[in-house]
Parts: sequence; C-alpha cells; structure tokens
Amino acid sequence: MKYSVLLVALALLTSCRGVSQDKDIAKDQSQEKNKEFKIQKTEAEWKAELTDAEFYVLRKAATENPFTSELLDNKKKGTYVCAACGTPLFKSETKFDSGTGWPSFYKEIEGNVGYDVDYKIGYKRTEEHCANCGGHLGHVFEDGPAPTGLRHCINGVALDFVEGE
Repeated sequence: MKYSVLLVALALLTSCRGVSQDKDIAKDQSQEKNKEFKIQKTEAEWKAELTDAEFYVLRKAATENPFTSELLDNKKKGTYVCAACGTPLFKSETKFDSGTGWPSFYKEIEGNVGYDVDYKIGYKRTEEHCANCGGHLGHVFEDGPAPTGLRHCINGVALDFVEGE
C-alpha cells in the first residue's frame, strides 16, 4: 500500500510541468536556428575576442551562476549591449529586480533580440539571442511586471553597459 501511494505521488509530481513558457512567445521558430546572422565569425575568432566566460555563455549557450554579475545591481542610466558585438539590447529604464540572480528586463530593444525555442532541460523555454551575432543571452518568461508581463532573464556576462543620460 505504501509503495502504491508513493508511486502515485511520484507519477503526479513528475507529470506536473510549468506553463510559464506555454504561451505565444514560445512558438517554435526553428527558422532562427539556421539563420545567417549579420556578424559571422569562426569559433576560433570568437574565442580569441571573448573572455572564457563570455565565450561559454554567448557561443555555447551556458548559464552563469546566479548573483555573480557585476550588472545585477547596476542602477545607472544607459544601455545594455551585446558583449560580443555591441548591439544595443535593453534600456536601463526597463530593468527591474526579479530576485532571480540575473539582470532582468521587461522589454527588449525591438528588432535587436531574436528568439528560439529550446528543450535543453526537458521542457519548452524561449531562448533569447542577439539578432546581429546570434550570441546566447538568456531566456524570456511570461511572469514579469507590467506593462509587458515579460521577464527577460539575461546572463550578465553576455552584456556590456554603456552609460548614458
């Protein structure tokens, strides 16, 4: 009897799945996977230009440890740009404290961020990348604040900050 209850409980727990990515923004955009980006470089060229951490996040889609980014608590006005190519991605006025340990924004600079669907952890998530060089930035979730309801959860190492007025 104990084993039956345990098996049912395990089956229920493993069958549950989050739905934060089960919405329109997570539509399969597999055409992005094969897209030729404006900035094309070999792996060796990227490796020579980027730090090890930048290379693994931007080119290998790794994730930096939470609460390690120097940009996490940045409150200055300016623009967050792609660390690989300098493309403007997010404005400081759209940044908010999500409590997740990664810089978070509720809105991207339109046209400069591309989207793909990834299943790397077993369920559908919307991956974000630089629309110019294809560098992996992070993921977007539909649990953010108004006015968009989005939380662009971005690896700080994928960003550089350009201070502005």
